[in-house]
Amino acid sequence: MPLSVRFHDQRPQDAGRSLREEVLAGFAERPKTTPPKLFYDRRGSELFEQICRQPEYYPTRTEELILARAAHDIAEIAGQDASLVELGSGASHKVRLLLEAMHPASYLGIDISEDFLRSSTQRLADDYPWLEVHAACADFCRPMSLPDGFAGEHPLAFFPGSSIGNFDPQEALAFLANLHELLPEGGGLLIGVDLVKDQAVLEAAYNDRAGVTAAFNLNLLERIRRELDSDIEPDQFAHHAFFNQADSRIEMHLVSAQAQDVLIEGEYFHFAAGESLHTENSYKYTAEGFRALAGRAGFRALAMWTDPQALFSVHYLQRE
Repeated sequence: MPLSVRFHDQRPQDAGRSLREEVLAGFAERPKTTPPKLFYDRRGSELFEQICRQPEYYPTRTEELILARAAHDIAEIAGQDASLVELGSGASHKVRLLLEAMHPASYLGIDISEDFLRSSTQRLADDYPWLEVHAACADFCRPMSLPDGFAGEHPLAFFPGSSIGNFDPQEALAFLANLHELLPEGGGLLIGVDLVKDQAVLEAAYNDRAGVTAAFNLNLLERIRRELDSDIEPDQFAHHAFFNQADSRIEMHLVSAQAQDVLIEGEYFHFAAGESLHTENSYKYTAEGFRALAGRAGFRALAMWTDPQALFSVHYLQRE
């Protein structure tokens, strides 16, 4: 990797359970479930980028519109000596709006997928030669610290895409509390939050006509078959996503087309016909509800921006 990007390997020695351990534990649960982080092998990361370009998937384009309109206000709040920390940097499209408005002292991209992280941060270094670029391969869902040599007295953490919705409310509170510990007093958090809205709009976003979200969901089974000793057949499962109104969340499942026994790493798991593997939740918030959650984690709400249809929101929070 060229020296223009400073790479930091911050994966903890006990870096969490392996794919094998996660899958065996999740398939043994009732109901069967897997954590959404297992989606993001290289193919999964590429498919998610395609999802973001689907016409039904409003969060990406709506958040980008909000950020484009609010970028200069965000830069003014952050201040001239701010640095920028992107959590789950992915392809780093949205952050360019902030880089160009803020001209931060330095940039740090954090992601669990090392290959994707290296390529995305290198593109930023190539495109912004004035920017000091750092890349940290880390699980930002766990407690971590800013790496040595990362400049900037007032870091602004950027968590776009409403990824906060992948956590249940207690997990979201713990995640925000971890960020509170990561940031110094006065540090900021700029976070995208998907809002409660019409059920048809929500369900269409996770059931695009092109079938990209279905392919993304089914890629989890492809990954299990590819990386583990398994006879699982992805074509024996179907993608299913729906809005659970009682819990204010989209649920994604992989539904077994028939009764079948699946072999994974020497263990058999039985699926009844119609039984599902629960692969992801995406919680939707009211603006007031999210601000209350952030307040419990020690953040003060400074500003919020939304689109004219109130589909999505971007919040600027300050660590107290």
